[in-house]
Amino acid sequence: MSKKKTAMLLFLLSIVFAAITLGEDIMHLSKSYQALRQEMVENQIKARGITGAAVLGAMLKVERHRFVPEIMKPLSYGDRPLPIGEGQTISQPYIVALMTELIICSSISGETAIKSAPSTAAKRLKVLEIGTGSGYQAAILAEIAAEVYTIEIVEPLGVRAQKLLEELGYKNIYVKIGDGYKGWPEKAPFDRIIVTCAPEEVPDALLGQLAADGGRMIIPVGEAGATQKLVLIKREGDKYIRDFITYVMFVPMVGQKDGVK
Repeated sequence: MSKKKTAMLLFLLSIVFAAITLGEDIMHLSKSYQALRQEMVENQIKARGITGAAVLGAMLKVERHRFVPEIMKPLSYGDRPLPIGEGQTISQPYIVALMTELIICSSISGETAIKSAPSTAAKRLKVLEIGTGSGYQAAILAEIAAEVYTIEIVEPLGVRAQKLLEELGYKNIYVKIGDGYKGWPEKAPFDRIIVTCAPEEVPDALLGQLAADGGRMIIPVGEAGATQKLVLIKREGDKYIRDFITYVMFVPMVGQKDGVK
C-alpha cells in the first residue's frame, strides 16, 4: 500500500474513532444528567416529604440543565437556586417541587400537615404562573396540568424561555411578556396560580382571577432581600383562606404595585 493510501486510511480511521469517542462522551453526559436528576429527586425532594407521583414524575422527566446558562450546567441539579441572567434565578429544585405539590395535591393544611394526596383532576387544571424566568417551573407544571399561562416582565427572559419551551415541544404553555401584578384577565379564572417572585402584599388582581370554587394560589410574600412567607391561599366564593407554609427567599416581584391586599 502506498504512503498516500496509508495516510488516507489512517485519517479516515481517526475520524471514525473521534466520532465514536464523541458519541460515547455524549451518551455518558446524558446518562450523568439522568443520574443526577434521579439523585435530585431521591435526596432533595422525596427525602423532604414530597411523595406525589405526578410531581416526582415531572421533576424526574424535565431536564433542568436545559434551563440554566452553559456555565451553570454542572451545578444544575444541586440543592440551590442558580442565576439565569437579568438579575433573576431558577429556584432550588425542592422549592419548585414543594410549590407544585402544594397547588396540585388536594390534602394540605400548612406546615403542620403537608400531605400528599391524589391530584385534583390535574389534567384538567388551568394554571397561571407569575414569573416565567427560565421556563423550568412552567415545564414542570405543563407535565401535570392541562394548560399553563405564564407571565414574565423581563422581556429577554420571557423570549428566551418561550423559544426553549417551543424547542422542547410543549404545546400547552402560553408565554406573555407583561406585568404579573395584573395577571391575565382575558384567560381567567384560573384553577391554580403560582407566583415565583415576592410581592410585599398579595395583588388584588390575582385574588380576583382565582377560580371561586376552590381555586388555589401559592405565593411568597414579604420585603425584597428579607425572609418571606410562603403562603397557600384557597378561595371559596368571596372567602380566601390563607395558610402559612414555610419561610423562603425569592427575588422581588416587579411591576405595578397599585391595588394590593
